[in-house]
Amino acid sequence: MANGKTISRVADIINSDGERRFVVVSAPGKRDASDLKVTDALYDCYNEIAQTGSCDTTFALIKKRFEDISTELSLDVDIQLLLSQVKADMEKFRTKDYCASRGEYLSARLLAAKTGAEFIDTAGLILFDAGGNLLLDESIEKLGDRLKGVEKAVLPGFYGTDCNSNVRTFSRGGSDISGAILARAVSADVYENWTDVDGFLSADPRVVDKPELIDCLSYRELRELAYMGAEVLHPESIFPVRSAGIPINIRNTFNPDYKGTMIVASNKLPKEHKVITGIAGRKGFTIINIEKDMMNSEIGFGRKVLEVLQDEGISFEHVPSGIDTLSVVIRDEYLVGKMQKILAKLQEAVNSDNIEIHSGLSLIATVGHNMSSRHGTAATLFGALASNHINVRMIDQGSSELNIIVGVDTFDYEKAINSIYHAFCCEQ
Repeated sequence: MANGKTISRVADIINSDGERRFVVVSAPGKRDASDLKVTDALYDCYNEIAQTGSCDTTFALIKKRFEDISTELSLDVDIQLLLSQVKADMEKFRTKDYCASRGEYLSARLLAAKTGAEFIDTAGLILFDAGGNLLLDESIEKLGDRLKGVEKAVLPGFYGTDCNSNVRTFSRGGSDISGAILARAVSADVYENWTDVDGFLSADPRVVDKPELIDCLSYRELRELAYMGAEVLHPESIFPVRSAGIPINIRNTFNPDYKGTMIVASNKLPKEHKVITGIAGRKGFTIINIEKDMMNSEIGFGRKVLEVLQDEGISFEHVPSGIDTLSVVIRDEYLVGKMQKILAKLQEAVNSDNIEIHSGLSLIATVGHNMSSRHGTAATLFGALASNHINVRMIDQGSSELNIIVGVDTFDYEKAINSIYHAFCCEQ
């Protein structure tokens, strides 16, 4: 949705298949590397309004962007009136969420005009509670009722409204969630998510040279990979469609003939599904390692540790443990300015024999449904790391055996991912 040419391409994709009836759009992104995303500019507008009461300076950039798009598309839309109303409402409501939502709103208005589809605002249809939490069942019901009898419609993604009629947004990338809610509301055969890549890659192309595309993966595999950094699709977008078994198809707007990646229920995976589906990782973690003799016999030990984190508003990633040790893996940003306080509170809470901190950690997840049925998966993984002289600082594997997570020193991060990838890529 970056410019008129791209929007024309989107319109052609929509019109090429009569089954594509309902469309959710995002705000215009960057036209080139030096450009500014419209949503970022809208956040700047909010900041300007908060400081001066108006956004004349920053909104001029947004105004020019949408004027250019409208001109490129030769639309029969009073773009000046539309932009004037948007600016006036932003200065009237003066909330960050309202300002940020206007990129999707304007995109949807323009695409609806281009395709001749009905524009339907998601305000009042996608619902949040007063705390900003999505009310999924209510949203599905509202959207479903509104779209009954509608032949074709374009809706803005990323936002809805709360019980006080205030606009609320999802986190960045939240148009993916809006699309999933819509797919569920209309009982879609498939939720197509059109982006700028051919599909999910089996590893980060910035780390691994030319990783393979994943033809098919499960909702659970997607959740694991997305959580660990594979950011093609918002990780929360699977929940509205998963319970209804609606498949997600990742497609490339700039290569529309390519089939993309299918995301399906585990029991719908092809029989020839690979042992390892993908590898993903994140940098920036710290391990707090707590040692105490006879820890295993001390009832409530783990609870006391986690209560310290809860009291400080800190979430954890993993809690691997031994008979006399318990480790907590935490993102670095959660510990900024709090480390010494947390260590003191932990010592007070559990009276440990020793507490050690290991910073500079990266986590790598190797994900695949067939890992549990294939002998030697762990041996292959750890053999690849050992042969490349990579020290493993943490190991965690869930009972589902869907993934193996290892912690390595950040300076070994790229080498570790390549080692694991090529060990399994050559096998498969």
